[in-house]
Amino acid sequence: MANKSETNGNNTGSSKAGKNIIIAGIAVIILLLVAVVVLLLTRGTGEMGKKEVTQEEDKRNVLVTEDNVKEVAEDFFSQKYVPPGYFSATMSNVWHFKTGDAESEDAYVANDKANSNDVFFDVFLSEDESNPIYQSPVIPLGSELNKIKLDTELKQGTYDCVMIYHLVDEEQNTLSTVRVGLTIEVEQ
Repeated sequence: MANKSETNGNNTGSSKAGKNIIIAGIAVIILLLVAVVVLLLTRGTGEMGKKEVTQEEDKRNVLVTEDNVKEVAEDFFSQKYVPPGYFSATMSNVWHFKTGDAESEDAYVANDKANSNDVFFDVFLSEDESNPIYQSPVIPLGSELNKIKLDTELKQGTYDCVMIYHLVDEEQNTLSTVRVGLTIEVEQ
């Protein structure tokens, strides 16, 4: 019987050791999963994440002017797929006004039918992007806006401006923006 008892005792010891190994293995797996989750959550905060953010900001901060319009257009049209949130606009890039409070005869902005969403835009003087001199209504797909009258009367002169387009969803929440250079000329 002593032999039988010793055998049972050894099985109990093996059983406890096996349970400890399984528990240790589960603990290691849990720690590895936690480490993976932490790495995934903090992935964008390292140097690589900063580089990705900077590249996205660089794309966002491209101001289209007469001098770089061909380069920007080539870059834009070289993309194989235009994801939702991007859009094309047809517009005149020099607006003439007889007086600072008159409608322009050549100011023109269209929201191309090929776009996915409605747009609106704000026009600012280049040196003051906190006070818009014109705020457009929402322009539905396939519509155009012309005979534009500025919200702020300008004196005679030529003004370098920035137009900021807003691509909006059905509730008019901004999905993306594009900055475009614009020149305003007031005759009198």
